[in-house]
Amino acid sequence: MIAFLVELENRVGSAAEVAEAIADRGINITAGAGLACGSSGQMALTTNDEAGTRRLLLSRGSRFREIELVPISLTDAPGTFARTCRALADAKINIEAVFAMAASGDRNTMAFATDDPARARSILGQKALTGSGR
Repeated sequence: MIAFLVELENRVGSAAEVAEAIADRGINITAGAGLACGSSGQMALTTNDEAGTRRLLLSRGSRFREIELVPISLTDAPGTFARTCRALADAKINIEAVFAMAASGDRNTMAFATDDPARARSILGQKALTGSGR
């Protein structure tokens, strides 16, 4: 699974324009996040059609990059997300985006976009990331 990190102007309607263009192609945005700072921002999103999204963004002349996501199921409890971020930081892995993908019972599925997905997968697979302890 990949995420598209799309560069935007920080102005009214810029996110809507990207989302509408994707929807007009019949592509569903399955997760997303965004942040603006100063005159620019980024929209991070996943879709049900990665190839179609890529073609659309290229055809619009959008500045974007793709990044692999590493999903992990976490216990829904205080400190679990913090310990997950710390495990990646201690391994010198930079987090570029995080998506809340699903919640079920006492579990949350999060997907991490990092600068080293293979190592992130290894680190997160080795950790017992539960809500207790530090």
